[in-house]
Amino acid sequence: MQTPEPLTLYTTDDVRIDAGHLEGAGDLCFVLAHGFTCSWRQPVLRRIANVLNRYGGVVGLDFRGHGRSGGRSTVGDREVLDIEAAVAAARRRGYERIAVTGFSMGGAAAVRHAALHGGVDAVVSVSAPARWYYRGTVPMRRVHWVIERPVGRLAVRLARGTRVAPEGWDPIPAAPFEVVGRIAPAPLLIVHGDADPFFPLEHGRQLHEAARDPRELWVEPGFGHAEVAASPALIERIGAWTSAAIAATPYQC
Repeated sequence: MQTPEPLTLYTTDDVRIDAGHLEGAGDLCFVLAHGFTCSWRQPVLRRIANVLNRYGGVVGLDFRGHGRSGGRSTVGDREVLDIEAAVAAARRRGYERIAVTGFSMGGAAAVRHAALHGGVDAVVSVSAPARWYYRGTVPMRRVHWVIERPVGRLAVRLARGTRVAPEGWDPIPAAPFEVVGRIAPAPLLIVHGDADPFFPLEHGRQLHEAARDPRELWVEPGFGHAEVAASPALIERIGAWTSAAIAATPYQC
């Protein structure tokens, strides 16, 4: 198990991003995008990175407002710029094929980045929302309380170190399901559990229906939500799928 190379990246809107790189053999690199309040330095993300490292290099990042990164979280909007900075860092290290793998908020950002910015060779979205402002579950009602109220933002900053932008969205960014069709011809894998307590399976299905081929939807029985619920076996399958999908896809121009 190798020690990550520490990286300090800067976005096009001048936000400092903390990241780490695990060198991998070959020309494939995974950009690992975490969920809300998480960090690439947490043990669960490090375990995921180590599994994916068997299939290629890995660049893990802390989104703005998270961990050691600067700025404030925009909860899926400007996080596409954070992913773009990580993709550029992977390219500078000589990787020719880039796969963005995101969980929950990171999955939404991965979809939006690939659709709006392009320049990646595969996308894996795990437990991501298809649309914004979903309040149909108790956990998501709590998340909205955290994001939308000053006392909630203070609580999440003290408890998790996550700094959320207070001004909200203006304008409202395009939702993942509205742009996911633009990812093709890069292959897209959508992974969603039938026991997700945050976003029910309809979110995964809505993303899949709005996407264009090549695309796959894995409905995982008993799987909960995002990084914490992802078993090593699931991450192995994701790594193998990505490696095979990229090998079967011509280089993007």
